[in-house]
Amino acid sequence: MANFFARTLLSWHHAHHRPLPWGDNERDPYHIWLSEIIMQQTRISQGAGYYLRFVERFPSVFDLSVASIDDIMRLWQGLGYYTRARNLHKAAIYIVRDLNGHFPDSFEGLLALPGVGPYSAAAISSFAYGLPHAVVDGNVKRVIARFAGITQSIDVASTQDKIHELASGFMKDASPALFNQAIMNFGALVCKPQAPLCSTCPLSKRCFALRHDMVDALPVRSKKKVNRVRYFHFVRIEYRGKILLRRREEKDIWQGLYVLPFLEKKSSRSLSVSQINTFVTDLLGPCDYVYKDCSKPVLQQLSHQTISGRFILLTLLASPRKLSEEYVWAAKRLIHTVAKPKMIADFLEQ
Repeated sequence: MANFFARTLLSWHHAHHRPLPWGDNERDPYHIWLSEIIMQQTRISQGAGYYLRFVERFPSVFDLSVASIDDIMRLWQGLGYYTRARNLHKAAIYIVRDLNGHFPDSFEGLLALPGVGPYSAAAISSFAYGLPHAVVDGNVKRVIARFAGITQSIDVASTQDKIHELASGFMKDASPALFNQAIMNFGALVCKPQAPLCSTCPLSKRCFALRHDMVDALPVRSKKKVNRVRYFHFVRIEYRGKILLRRREEKDIWQGLYVLPFLEKKSSRSLSVSQINTFVTDLLGPCDYVYKDCSKPVLQQLSHQTISGRFILLTLLASPRKLSEEYVWAAKRLIHTVAKPKMIADFLEQ
């Protein structure tokens, strides 16, 4: 079965090769590492532009290591999962400072990098160095679960170990880089989550799921987390052509990004005049301001939570009496230079 799987998969890949934006012959570990981190939980169509901009702005790991985290976060803006950007910076500093700029060339060495787990280490080590480590992402789990008839939840560690063992066996005697790229592409283009192309699938004659009418049932997943809805009321405070911002340091969503002052409430119902006044007074001390408008709720879908945001527009009539050190006044013409959550960036650009 292993020989059939690899032989058939590589034959399909040869005929349906999908060019990637970073070049199919690329073997530079820095570029591969960048692409793998950017593409985590991101579609290629969305991540390709970010990858190209990162390579242009930071052509080497040395350039990335000396960059400010604000520059990196701003370039990452809109891609989501911002912990990846922070780990990218930490890893670059580690490589330059502790490894003299030499990229790790072993699976174990790659695992030591911040933000690099078994999947990324397998991808980088196989693509950059040809090491025999099978990648196991969502596409791979789906392909192997259907083909081999794995009926246990793919979210369970023991099932993931079994899938990894099968993938490693299928990859034996094949080029690790070619095999890994082929199986990921196959899962994205043929063995898709919905409406897979079973009628033209070259693996169909030995596919357990197709033979047992279980294509829609596999892979099995554990119960999904309940989506949480949070209600943020942002207050856009303007004074003399500047907007009040705060860099969010909490270990929560948007860590490291600049946000408008906000209140989190239990509903999207508009704040009352007294609530707004109390919020502004607590923030800036007693002050005069003009209430301009309040937006309708806008939504941003994050991982396992939805943010419902309203934007309240205020203009101060005099300099505030107090201001915490965590807040800064940013000129409106320079707002685009700081990294912000997509929801806030979209609103301010309007």
